[in-house]
This record gives sequence, structure tokens and C-alpha cells, in this order.
Amino acid sequence: MMTFISTFIIMLMACSSPNEPLLPTSNSNVNPVDETQAPMGTSARVTDVTVSGDANNYDFSVTIASPDTGCDQYADWWEVFTEDGTLIYRRILAHSHVTEQPFTRSGGRVNIGPEDVVYVRAHMNNLGYGTDVYRGTVANGFMADTLAPDHAGHLANEEPLPAGCAF
Repeated sequence: MMTFISTFIIMLMACSSPNEPLLPTSNSNVNPVDETQAPMGTSARVTDVTVSGDANNYDFSVTIASPDTGCDQYADWWEVFTEDGTLIYRRILAHSHVTEQPFTRSGGRVNIGPEDVVYVRAHMNNLGYGTDVYRGTVANGFMADTLAPDHAGHLANEEPLPAGCAF
């Protein structure tokens, strides 16, 4: 058995160049995934939601990871909507966040009760809605969830809408 192992190691060494490891320690073509960043070409992802305030007058703080590149591609809003697709609140994001990822923006007055189930999701100016959303209630908290990008897609045309991108 020892002879077999020695022969195997010698064969590996003979097939390797001097700069290559004998056995691969990692795949250098694959970058580790940073869960706080949205990969290029994907849409914006909600990564956290916190809420403060009183019934029918809540402030939401929403954290978003997005593949912003400038005004040509940036997260242009986050929104709160009901399970049946009714828009309750939209927070317009007036500029790109290329160097600030992920980023958190607050908004309110969100007119919901503590037990009302709502979704929170982000939108990209050129890619639309992503699949990573948060779902929950103020009373019980919000958890990561997924929706099809076209779920309640009609909301993309509802006011308020961004007037443009500052930078």
C-alpha cells in the first residue's frame, strides 16, 4: 500500500509544473461569494428590514445590496406592498450607490397595522425587480423570502416614480 501511495505522489509531481500545487487547494477560477453584495447582472436584493414607530405610522429602514454601476444601473426604489399586490409605500432612491454596498435608507410614514402582512422589495432602474424580498409583520418581524420578479409587476408603473438619477 505504501508503495502505491509513493508511486501516486511521484506521478503527481511529474505531471505538475513547479508553480502548481500537488493537489488543488481551491478553484482559483471561482470567487468566494460575498452574501452582502449582489453580483453584477442581477437585480437589487433586500437584505434587512427594521421598523419603528406606531400603528399606521411606521418608519422602515431597508438595507439593499445592488449591482450599481452609476446612473446607467442603480437601485432606484424600495417599496412596501400587500400580499394582493397593493402598493402601500415607495421610497425613491435619487442616486446610485456604487461605493456604498450594501446601503440602508429609511422611509415612512407606512400606513399599516402591526399584524398586516406585507412584502418589502427593491427595484433596479434597468433590471426591474429581483427575487429576494422580505415578508412579515411589524408585530412578528420580517424574514427573507423570494417572489417571482414579475409578481405584482404592475407596481413598476405606479406613482411615485423617480424623476432621474443625480449621480
